[in-house]
Amino acid sequence: MGARFPFSAVVGHDDLRLALLLNAVHPGVGGVLVRGEKGTAKSTVVRALAALLPDLAVVPGCRFGCEPGVDADCPDGPHAADVAAEHRPARLVELPVGATEDRLIGSLDLERALTEGVRAYQPGLLAAAHRGVLYVDEVNLLQDHLVDLLLDAAAMGRAHVEREGVSVSHPASFLLVGTMNPEEGELRPQLLDRFGLTVAVKAARDVPTRAEVIRRRLAYEADPAGFAKAWEAEDAALADRIAQARAALPSVVLPDAELRRIAAICAAFEVDGMRADLVVARAATAHAAWRGADAVAEQDVEAAVRLALPHRKRRDPFDEPGMEEEQLSDAMRQGAEHAQDEPDDDPDGPDDDGPDGGGDGGPDDGQGPDQPQGPQEQGGEQPEPSPQDGKPGGSGGTRAHTPSPAFRTRLLQVPGVGEGASGKRSRARSRSGRAVRPSTTEGSGLHLVATLTAAAPHQSTRGRTGPGLLLRGEDLRKAVREGTEGNLVLFVVDASGSMAARQRMSAVSGAVISLLRDAYQRRDKVGVITFRGSEAETALPPTTSVDAAAARLRALRTGGRTPLADGLLRARRVLQSEKIRDPRRRPLLVLLTDGRATATGAGGDPVRDALRAAGLLAADRVASVVVDCESGHIRLGMAARVAAALDGACLRLEELSADQVAGVVRAARAA
Repeated sequence: MGARFPFSAVVGHDDLRLALLLNAVHPGVGGVLVRGEKGTAKSTVVRALAALLPDLAVVPGCRFGCEPGVDADCPDGPHAADVAAEHRPARLVELPVGATEDRLIGSLDLERALTEGVRAYQPGLLAAAHRGVLYVDEVNLLQDHLVDLLLDAAAMGRAHVEREGVSVSHPASFLLVGTMNPEEGELRPQLLDRFGLTVAVKAARDVPTRAEVIRRRLAYEADPAGFAKAWEAEDAALADRIAQARAALPSVVLPDAELRRIAAICAAFEVDGMRADLVVARAATAHAAWRGADAVAEQDVEAAVRLALPHRKRRDPFDEPGMEEEQLSDAMRQGAEHAQDEPDDDPDGPDDDGPDGGGDGGPDDGQGPDQPQGPQEQGGEQPEPSPQDGKPGGSGGTRAHTPSPAFRTRLLQVPGVGEGASGKRSRARSRSGRAVRPSTTEGSGLHLVATLTAAAPHQSTRGRTGPGLLLRGEDLRKAVREGTEGNLVLFVVDASGSMAARQRMSAVSGAVISLLRDAYQRRDKVGVITFRGSEAETALPPTTSVDAAAARLRALRTGGRTPLADGLLRARRVLQSEKIRDPRRRPLLVLLTDGRATATGAGGDPVRDALRAAGLLAADRVASVVVDCESGHIRLGMAARVAAALDGACLRLEELSADQVAGVVRAARAA
C-alpha cells in the first residue's frame, strides 16, 4: 500500500479536522459523522487521521490489542501488568457496506470447530478496531441492525456476543467515524443522535482554494512517498500535540459556570435526552486540552456546541440538520446568563416552569412538536373552501392547503415473506438476517451449530479416534435467515372537489406525510399519484427520496371531479413498470379517498369502472390498504366497496394513528 495522504496537507475542512482531533484527544466524545456531497475528500481526511494517533502498547498474542494490566475481563486474559509489551501503530479498520453480522462482531471459529472439535470464538472487526479507528464509509447505506451493534459497542466500550453457542464479552473501545452522502438517503434520527459530533463538508467555491486542492492532489498522485515526506514534520507536530492533550485531559477542570452554560444551551435547543449535554461537556474539555488550557472556557463550549448540536435539533425526519448563526448566538447569550447565576442549593426542589412552581403553566403544556396526534385531533384553522370546491361533481377550482401535523402511524405490512431490499417494514428472507432455523434444502450459508449437532452422534460409528469431526454430506445444514425488507409504497391520493369541500384535505395530507415519515424510517421506496378533474397524475415517480414526496404533498392542490378509476389504472401501470426495474421489491398500495367516483370513464359508469380497475390490481396480487376519508353523519361507505374489490384492508382516517388503535395492520388478506 502506498503512503496515505497526509492529514496536514488537507486544504480547508477546518471543522472536520477539529472534530476528528477532539475525538483523538478524548474518545469518549463519541465519534464523528461526516455529511457531504461526493468528491469532498471525506474518506481521505479520515484515513489520514490514523497516522497521527500515538503508538499502542499491547500484550503479545492478545487478539484484542489489550494494554498490559488494564482489561482483566479480556477473553485472552487476564493480562499481567508486568508483561513485556509490544508496540504497534493504532489501526484503521474499515467496515464495508456489505459486511455481515458475524464479520462485525465475530462468530464461531469454524476451523477449530472442525479440526479440534472445540467451541472457540473468532473475533470480528470490532475486536480489530479496539483502541484504534473504526471507519464506516456510506454509513447511511449500512444495514440498520449492524449500525445498532457498532453504536452500542462504541457507547459501552465493549462488544457482547451471544450467537452460535458462543458467549463472549470483549473490549471494543474505538474512535467511530462514519461518512455519508445525504443525496443517497438520510440516517435515522435515532442513529444520528448516537454520533457525538457531526460535520457537514462542502467543496470550496473560491478559485484559489480549489486550485490548491488540485495542485496538492496531483503532486500526491505523482509521488505519494515524496509528498508524504514533505508533510512529515507537520503531521509529527500534530501527533505530538494529540499525545500532550491526551496526557493533560484528566487535569482539565470544567467549572460549574461552564457546566451551567452547557445545560442552558442544550435546553435552549430543546434537544432530546441528556446525551447532548454530556457530549458537549466532553468535547469542550477536549478542546480546552487541545489548546493547552487547564480549565474549560466559553470559547471551548462554543466550539463544542457547533459540532455537537446541529444534528440533534431536528424535530422531524424531514428537517434539515444544521444550525443558523442567529440560533447559536441566541443560545450562547442564554448560556452566558445562566453561567453568571449562582448555583441552586436545592437541585431537587420544585422548578419554576409554572406560576405555582409545578412546571405545567407553560404555553406548550406537554403538547410539543413531537406530541403524537391523530388526524381528528389536529387543530389549526382550515382555509375556507371556494364555491367550486363545495360541488362534488364540479370541474373547476383549485385551492392550496396546509397539511395537519404529523403523527405516529400504525404499521402497514405486505403479507407473507418476501426477498426484497433491506428495510424495516415486512418480513423477508435475507442472506444477512438472523438465522431462524436450520434446513437441509433451503437457506444460505452454513448453519454451524446444526451441522455439528447432526454430526456429533455419529462420530463413534464413523470411526473417529482423534481430534476433529468426521463430516458427511447428510450432516450439512443451511441457515434459513429472516429479517425485514423495505417495500415500494405507492400513495394514490384523491385530490378532487369532494375531498376539499369537507375541509378534509389538510388532515389527509397530514396523514400521508405521517406515512411518508414512517416509510423514511423503514427504508421504503415511495411514489405519489394524485387524481382530480379529468385524469390522474404521477406527482412523484417511485424514488428513495422520501423528503421529495413530502414536498410534493405539501404543495398539492385540490378541486374538480373524481376520476378514481383512472387513478387506480395509473397506479397499476406504475407498479408494472417498477416490477420490471426491481422485481424483488414488493409493492404496497395506499389509497386515500372517500370512494366517490364521479368522472366518467370508458365504461360510462364511474363507480363500475373504479371497481373494475380495483379488481385488476387484486388480480395482480398487489397488497392494498384503503384509507376511508369520508366524514359526516351520512356516509355512503364507498371506500369499503373499493377495498373489497382490491382484496385489501379498509381503515378509517383516524385509525392510522398508532396511539389510538394498537396492533399491526396486515395490508391485504393472506394469500
